[in-house]
Amino acid sequence: MNDLNLKIAIAEPSVIVRSGLAVALKRIPGIHAHTFEISSQDFLANYIKLHKPDLLIVNPLYWGSLDMGKLKDETGHLTLRCIALVNGTLDENFLKQYDEKFLLYDNIDQLRLKLNKVFESETITPDEETDSLSVREREILTCVVKGQTNKEIAQSLFLSTHTVITHRRNIARKLGIHSTAGLTIYAIVNKLIELDDIKKDL
Repeated sequence: MNDLNLKIAIAEPSVIVRSGLAVALKRIPGIHAHTFEISSQDFLANYIKLHKPDLLIVNPLYWGSLDMGKLKDETGHLTLRCIALVNGTLDENFLKQYDEKFLLYDNIDQLRLKLNKVFESETITPDEETDSLSVREREILTCVVKGQTNKEIAQSLFLSTHTVITHRRNIARKLGIHSTAGLTIYAIVNKLIELDDIKKDL
């Protein structure tokens, strides 16, 4: 993967670790990293909402247990990629909500490989070049418009929360729509849901 331009937010309490990672990311061949350092929990959601970074690198224990699905919902940035910055032992189940993890002692090559792995899934295959949604994506879109959370959608469709988040990311990418309001309008215009159904669920 060459000449990948990434807007990256780094949320980490240690200024040494945070700034050091920012410098390391800018040294990766073929990747142009535009980094922004975040040291405040209150500022994190606002920054993501306003600037829509491509990637968030965050210490998972920064503010206790950070719920990435909830953060994406609240900021309306469902396509946000998230990498956990791990400097200790963490439960692997907890890390499943992240696309990848950086270890404190990863070298430049390891960082590059992990970034490429996270963003190579953005490549669109010939079958995906249309903006048409799959049956499952339409089901999930309908649930989103009805105001269901990722967890509620997962329970109602018997999927994992991670799978739901992946589908929502694909929906946003295919349609180029990243807000719930925009998805609602799309669903109504394309007759995926009736206005009365939305009112009923409010």
